[in-house]
Amino acid sequence: DVPAWLKSLRLHKYAALFSQMTYEEMMALTECQLEAQNVTKGARHKIVISIQKLKERQNLLKSLEGDILEGGNLRVPLQELHQMILTPIKAYSSQNSSTEEHSRDVDSHHPSSLMGSDSQGSDCKDSAAAGMQQHHLQGCEGESGGAPLPEGDLPGQFTRVMGK
Repeated sequence: DVPAWLKSLRLHKYAALFSQMTYEEMMALTECQLEAQNVTKGARHKIVISIQKLKERQNLLKSLEGDILEGGNLRVPLQELHQMILTPIKAYSSQNSSTEEHSRDVDSHHPSSLMGSDSQGSDCKDSAAAGMQQHHLQGCEGESGGAPLPEGDLPGQFTRVMGK
């Protein structure tokens, strides 16, 4: 949500400029490009610094994960995660998977039986909760070994830190 991110930076008047860009174009912005778009000097500087912080999020997440595993105070990591979730985050998709495979994978993790309506009995809700819990536990087992996530998988890294 780029407009909300810009508003949090008090730069919301530039939302229209950013609405014309892809995520990759935004991440590659330079002060010269912003100057060509008549962005004020102070705003240009703030935007470039903010984009640099966006580029450093993966390293920050790795650091936060280490801090959490060392048993440190959770207040700072939670504050950092709260701030990070308010920034633009591009959905991660590996280069090797097709859109169709990704769609099938998403559907397999969210079968329609788990998306029951309120009119269904409590047994269905209980089985849905058990299914989600089982899926969650299976996901955590693989993460406990600290298997590295692919570079650029910011949503995966974020979720991993939250799981810790």
